[in-house]
Amino acid sequence: MCGIVGYTGGRRASEIVYRGLEELEYRGYDSAGIASLENGNIYTVKRRGRVKSLDGLISDLDGNTAVGHTRWATHGKPSDKNAHPHVCGKFALVHNGIIENCEELKKMYFSGVEFDSETDSEVIVRLIDLFYDGDILSALKNTASLLKGSYAVALICADFDGLAVMKRNNPAIIGYGDGENFVASDAPALSRCKTITILKDGDIALVTKDGVNIFDENLQGVIRERIKNLAEPSSLELGDCPHYMLKEIREVPATVVNTCSAYLSAEQKIKEVLSGVNRIIITGCGTAYNAGLLGKRYVELIAGIPAEAEIAGEFRYKRPIVDSKTLVLAVSQSGETADTVEAAKLARSLGGKVIAVTNSPYSELVRLSDATAPVAAGPEICVAATKSYVGQVAALYLFANTLAGEPIEKCIGELEAVSPLCKKTIEHIEISSLADMCARSNGVYFLGRDTDYAVATEGSLKLKEISYIAGDGYPAGELKHGTLALIDIKTVSVFIITRKELAEKNVNAVEQVLSRRGKAAVVTNIESVCEKLRKRAEIIRIPECPENLSPLISVTVLQMLAYNTALLLERDPDKPRNLAKSVTVE
Repeated sequence: MCGIVGYTGGRRASEIVYRGLEELEYRGYDSAGIASLENGNIYTVKRRGRVKSLDGLISDLDGNTAVGHTRWATHGKPSDKNAHPHVCGKFALVHNGIIENCEELKKMYFSGVEFDSETDSEVIVRLIDLFYDGDILSALKNTASLLKGSYAVALICADFDGLAVMKRNNPAIIGYGDGENFVASDAPALSRCKTITILKDGDIALVTKDGVNIFDENLQGVIRERIKNLAEPSSLELGDCPHYMLKEIREVPATVVNTCSAYLSAEQKIKEVLSGVNRIIITGCGTAYNAGLLGKRYVELIAGIPAEAEIAGEFRYKRPIVDSKTLVLAVSQSGETADTVEAAKLARSLGGKVIAVTNSPYSELVRLSDATAPVAAGPEICVAATKSYVGQVAALYLFANTLAGEPIEKCIGELEAVSPLCKKTIEHIEISSLADMCARSNGVYFLGRDTDYAVATEGSLKLKEISYIAGDGYPAGELKHGTLALIDIKTVSVFIITRKELAEKNVNAVEQVLSRRGKAAVVTNIESVCEKLRKRAEIIRIPECPENLSPLISVTVLQMLAYNTALLLERDPDKPRNLAKSVTVE
């Protein structure tokens, strides 16, 4: 969740770390801080609020080695004192993760000691300081042996002109420069590094301007692969867009085309992994799970193979039935989502095969999977997923066709034909009236059947994420089985209707809402639906396209609805309260 950045070299470290934190702010923005090493002394600035709250405070940090942090709060509310870095003795430390046994460690080693913060992270730096006798590696090893949970840690020490790093179950990446080296929790912050090394669980690294030494958990020196950095710079330029969310929605058409190209190069490996598979489980969290609902329908409709969609956090804690003929599709934008990564590990341990569906080629999920169905959305800065969701849906559609043995070039042609329809919808859709209805409502419910139901779940999530309006996504047939009790003049029901054989049943559900004085809107490309509901419901007309690909278009309408509703309510669509983009903790 949190973003960590470290630098050591010949330049002013605080400025470089500050820029890195800006690029990682999607990982958390409750507070931010930087610690700099200068002539054997550590100087720290940290503040509640976003990274820009440090602007003007770092001018006095002149050292050439520094670590920084942008926080998503777990233990302890957002505040100055709970902001990282945490300092103890000769150390300043930043941490991404959760230490599950922090209270136990406090009682065992620091009984009667008053901590400076409410965080679990502070116990790490205090343990390191406790065990330090001049040997940083030994202090880190002894501390790591006590920690339960997850961590990526970067720290500076007054006695060492460089950075120390250790990791378990959270990402830590080393970036190489010329006479300078870097560390970060995500590759976009290292986009200026031509090569990187991804640390493995249990690794401890000492990073100086002249080189990197990596050790395993037993302090044996190890060599980790140094690979080309393919990460694109996270462009912080908005162009003519006021927010990243709008910019990234406008990049949906390109994402569809780019994902097709990326999938084409990966298909042969995917085919090899599919040998002998007779059952599919798709797992993910949040938006990725909603994409998985569509993936399930695609696999069943196109390939005729049994498929299930599972929330990753539930899948990993039950006793799933997985064998060598089971394939798990693990869907995650970042490829680091803790529950999804652990679900994939569980599937592998039970003998199943795993294919990652991700936008991050160097992620933990990719490393543990048998193959990858790539999403080529590029950097996505807005916390609410938009173009990455569409990329996931496109990848899952292509996967289902591969599974069915369909010519992939034909499927790519279908997707590429839908791309300009997405562009047309985004550029010309009129959503202001419906956004105003939603902004004034007490609740918004999204309803559809079959693939339209899957889109409804994502539309509801988007609106909740960035406008904070309560509601949910339901199968339209479930309306009369409880949800109808919520409908009144203060609620809005948004129906997605793009499947012709189910259109009449969906119109009946709209009638049920209207008869209870509820407000209704319909996103459709079916003329008969428009005629029956004209002047009685808000009609959002979208272009006609193959039914199985209509979710790529209808979801862009719902993304624009969420965006415009948030603006009316003066919410920040890019950084909604309490949320972060990469959920690397449970």
